[in-house]
Amino acid sequence: MTPRRTPPSSLPPEVRDLIALHNRSRVSRRSVLRGAGALGLGAFLAACGTPGSGGGAPPAGGPATAAGPTPAQDVSATEKTVAWANWTLYLDYDDATQTYPTLEAFKQQTGIDASYSEDIDGNDTYYGKIQGQLANGQDIGKDIVVFTDWMAGRMVSMGYTQQLDKAKIPNAANLRPQLQNVDFDPGRANTLTWQSGFAGIAWNKEQVPGGLRTVSDLWNPELRGRVEVLDEYRDTLGLIMMEQGVDISSPQWGSNEFGAAVDVLNEQIASGQIRQVKGNSYKEDLIAGDAVAVIGWSGDITQINAENGDKWEFAIPEAGGTLWSDNMMVPIGARHKANAETLMNYYYDPAVAATVAAYVNYVCPVQGAQEAMQQVDPELVSDTSIFPDEATLAKVKIFRSLTPQEETDFGGQFQSTIGN
Repeated sequence: MTPRRTPPSSLPPEVRDLIALHNRSRVSRRSVLRGAGALGLGAFLAACGTPGSGGGAPPAGGPATAAGPTPAQDVSATEKTVAWANWTLYLDYDDATQTYPTLEAFKQQTGIDASYSEDIDGNDTYYGKIQGQLANGQDIGKDIVVFTDWMAGRMVSMGYTQQLDKAKIPNAANLRPQLQNVDFDPGRANTLTWQSGFAGIAWNKEQVPGGLRTVSDLWNPELRGRVEVLDEYRDTLGLIMMEQGVDISSPQWGSNEFGAAVDVLNEQIASGQIRQVKGNSYKEDLIAGDAVAVIGWSGDITQINAENGDKWEFAIPEAGGTLWSDNMMVPIGARHKANAETLMNYYYDPAVAATVAAYVNYVCPVQGAQEAMQQVDPELVSDTSIFPDEATLAKVKIFRSLTPQEETDFGGQFQSTIGN
C-alpha cells in the first residue's frame, strides 16, 4: 500500500479536506490494461459518447400524455435532499467509516443530505424495475440514475428524463469537448457522462497460470463451469463478434453476424462451459472462487485486485474489446432536480473527479482531472486505465447504434439464449 500523503497547503481548504478524506481510505492502484496501435484519445472519447453508432413514491409528475410524461414539480428549495442510484464499486468508499468521502464532503459543503445506493446491476434489469413508473411520470425514489449510452438514449427518447439547467451546472463546461454533443442527447440537454471504460477478458492468475489472449480461450475444457460472461450483450456478444472478424462499430453488419455470435454463446451455455451470465455481481463470484475466468469490465478488476491481493489480470482480447460510457440523468418524476444538478456540478470539479477516478479506475470524462490527479495521487497521472493513451485505445470499439427493430430482435435473442 502506498503511504498516505499530506495535501499541499497551497490548495484551497475544501480541496485539501477532500484529498485528506481520499488518502485516509486510499489503496494502491495499478493499470491492468493492455493494447497497441494508434487510436487518438479524441476519437476514443467521441466514440464513448456515442451509443453503439424498487418501489417508488406516489405519482409526483404530471399525468402521462401523448407526448410522454411531464416533469415532476421540483421541491429542492424546501427539501434539501437528493437520492442517487449507481452501479457497484463506482464511487470512492472508506471501509473504516463505511462512507463515501467525496459524498460526505458534498453534504458538508452544500447542506444537502445525499443518499447513495448501489442499486444498478445491469441496464436491462434496473430499467425493467422502474420503466412502469417512468411511463406514468411517477417518482421512482431516485433523483439521479446512471445508465450506459444505449440505455441513456432510450431514456431520453422515451421522455423519461428531465432537461438539465446548465446554469446550475457551470462545471459541465469541464466535460471533454468530444463528449459534449452525442447523437443520443444532442448538446447534452439531459445527460452528463459519469465514467467510461472497457470490456475485455479477466482471469485468476493462480487458477489460470497461462493467462488468456482471446475470447475463445474462455472455452478451454479445463475452465468448464468456471466461466462467467456479462449480461450486457453489447459487451459479451460484441467481443465474440470481434473475434469472428466483425467491426462492431460499422453499419456493415446485421442479423447474420449477430446470430453467429449468439450461436457461440448458446453452445457454451448449453455445454456447461459458462457457469452464469451476470451483471456487476460477477465480481463476487471471482472473489469467492466460483468463477476463475470472465468477460468483465476493466475498473472492476482493478478494484477487486486492490482489495483482495492482486489475484486477477484484465486484458483486451487480441481481436479487440468494447468501450462505453455511463451517464447521469434525472428521472422524469424526480422531485429534487436542482439538488441533483448541484451534485452533478460538484462531481465535475476536477479535484473531485480526480479523487473519484483514483478509486474507481475508470476513464475520467472531466477536463482538468489529470492535472488535479498530481495532488490526489501522482502515481496515477499517467495511468492509462484512467487517462488512456493511444496504445491502450487501439483495439477497442463502440458497439454501433441499433435500429428499434434490431434492438428488439437482438435483445430477444440474447434473453432467450441466457434463459430469461
